[in-house]
Amino acid sequence: MMGIVEEIFVTKEGSAAMERVDEVMTVEGGGIEGDRYYEGTGFWTQYGDVCQITLIQADHLDFIEDELDIRVKSGEHRRNVVVRGVDLEGLRGKRFRIGETVLQYDRYRPPCKHVQDLTEPGMTRALKGRGGICARVVTAGRIRANDTLEVE
Repeated sequence: MMGIVEEIFVTKEGSAAMERVDEVMTVEGGGIEGDRYYEGTGFWTQYGDVCQITLIQADHLDFIEDELDIRVKSGEHRRNVVVRGVDLEGLRGKRFRIGETVLQYDRYRPPCKHVQDLTEPGMTRALKGRGGICARVVTAGRIRANDTLEVE
């Protein structure tokens, strides 16, 4: 199973707009340097529901924009890494490498009402079943746009 990183998004504060970046540095057991959950400022931090890194499938975003006419391709999905060519749920129980970083599948990441509050009506419903996954950083390193995702 192999995929490719199309885009990477981070934000320093919970509820702030996601910013597209070309690369990020991960921290073992911590997440992405400079991202809201690594910094402890993410919205869900107060509830103890923290993902170190979130990933979402590009084909799901294509479907949402093309078929449901909801804008999700500029980070409105609130996930860190957009990948194409891989079924993220197929990574359940597995370790995988993106660039220099080794990640471990953690859990499915369902959409929440908060993402809709920050974007537009219908976003939570559009992301249902397409919300992506959470992963833990096993080995720190850099992740760049166009890196491959490969199962270890």
